[in-house]
Amino acid sequence: MSRTYRTDPELTHRLSRRGMLGVAAGAGAAALLGAAATPATAAAPGAAPSAAGRGRPVLPPGRLGIQLYSLRDKVSTLGFAPVFAELEKYGYDEVEFAGYSQGSAGPITLAQLKRLARNHGLKPIGSHVGYYSDDPNAYTFAQNLAKVLDDAQALGLKHIGTASNPFRYGSTVDALKRAADEFNTYGAAARARGMKFYQHNHSEEFSFATDNPRVRLYDVLLAETDPGLVYLEMDIYWAYSGQFRFSKRPDGTPAPFDPLDYVLRQPHRYPLFHVKDGVSDPANTYGYRMVDVGDGDIDYQRFISGVTRLRGERLAHHWQAEHDNPAESFTFARRSSEHLHSLREDC
Repeated sequence: MSRTYRTDPELTHRLSRRGMLGVAAGAGAAALLGAAATPATAAAPGAAPSAAGRGRPVLPPGRLGIQLYSLRDKVSTLGFAPVFAELEKYGYDEVEFAGYSQGSAGPITLAQLKRLARNHGLKPIGSHVGYYSDDPNAYTFAQNLAKVLDDAQALGLKHIGTASNPFRYGSTVDALKRAADEFNTYGAAARARGMKFYQHNHSEEFSFATDNPRVRLYDVLLAETDPGLVYLEMDIYWAYSGQFRFSKRPDGTPAPFDPLDYVLRQPHRYPLFHVKDGVSDPANTYGYRMVDVGDGDIDYQRFISGVTRLRGERLAHHWQAEHDNPAESFTFARRSSEHLHSLREDC
C-alpha cells in the first residue's frame, strides 16, 4: 500500500497561528503545506492513518522534537539560526542536542543558543553527552560530571543523558551492575539540579549476558538502576532491530519480546523517545534499512497511541524524530513532521 501525505488541518492551524503572532514565516508555511501532497514510499503495516482531520491526533500537542544530530550537516555549514528557522516552519516544538556546537558556522554561547531556540518557538529538551573516556579532561559524565550538569542547567534542560552503551566494564551481568551503579550516581546528581538523567539504547543492549546467556542485558540495566534516578530514551528503531537480532538466545531457544511492552510496563521511565523508521530487510545485519519517518515499516500509529492512551501519559513523553544519515536532512525533518502530524486515532 502506498502512503500519501495529506495537508493536516492541525498543523495548518498551528503554523498559521505562529504566523499571526509574527513567529513563523508565512511563505515557509505555505511551502510546507504545498509539499504535503508529495507521495511517499511503502506504508507501515497495520492500520493506515485515517483521513486528515478525522479522529484525535496520535501525536500529543507540543511534544514533537528532533535530534539535531540528524541535521549536523546543516548546523555545520549554516549555523543554528537557519536550522532553527526551518524547524519552526516544519512545526517542531523541541530540540535535543548532540553537542552544543556541532561544528556550527561561527562561535555561539549557551546563553545565545538558549535564546535562539526560544526565539524560534523551540524548547531545548535534552542532550547527549559521552558516558566515559580514557582522557581525564574529556567532556563526559564520568570525567566531568559537574561541567556537564552546569551546561545543561545553563540551557534550561530538563533531561541530560548519554547515547553511549552501558558496556564500559564488559557484557557480563556484573559488568552491567557496575555501569548501573555509575548511572545511579549521575542520576542522583542530575536530580539534585532538577533534571533527569537518561540512557539511549542501540540494538546491542537487548543482547544476552556473556556469562549467563539466559539473561538479557537490557533487563539487568532496568533492574539495577534506580527508577527514580535513571530514565531511558528508547530509540524505537534500534529496539526493533534488537527484536530482530535477539529474539533467540545464543543456544537457539526462543526469547521473543515487543519493545512497546517495555514501555507499557514502566511508562514513567521513558520520558523521551527517538522516532526513526526502517524498511524491514532480513538480509541486513540489523534487520532494517533506515529511512525517513513515514517511509518504513515501523507502525508509529500503534506505538505512540499505545503509550499516550495510558492514563496520565499523553503529555508525559517527548518524541524526537531522527535519522542517522538522511539523504537530505531538511527534507527528512519536513517529511517526518508531516507524517507524524497526520496520524489519527479513533477516540
